Amino acid sequence: MMLTLLKAKLHRIRVTEACLDYEGSLSLDPDDMEAVGIVPYEKILVADVENGNRFETYAIEGARGSHVCCLNGAAAHKGRVGDRLIVMAFAQFSPEEAAGHVPKVLHF
Repeated sequence: MMLTLLKAKLHRIRVTEACLDYEGSLSLDPDDMEAVGIVPYEKILVADVENGNRFETYAIEGARGSHVCCLNGAAAHKGRVGDRLIVMAFAQFSPEEAAGHVPKVLHF
């Protein structure tokens, strides 16, 4: 049996941009991604603290050091610039691995 646990979280990161005319995803600063272990093109669950919207997409790298958080494509309809998001990534763990697992969380 495998268990799905929270692997990484960007807690209350602020939306800096929204770009409707893009193929999709959420652009993030590579420094923020690396801090919690989110890799490019990884599936993520996003929750908007302001409006309650939740959606799945994938992470892509924006400009390093920019602290960018850009809603791209259809995701641009789910929030607005200034909204606080909770970005979560999950992973599969065996019961033995799960026993000692602690997710990496970056607070904004």
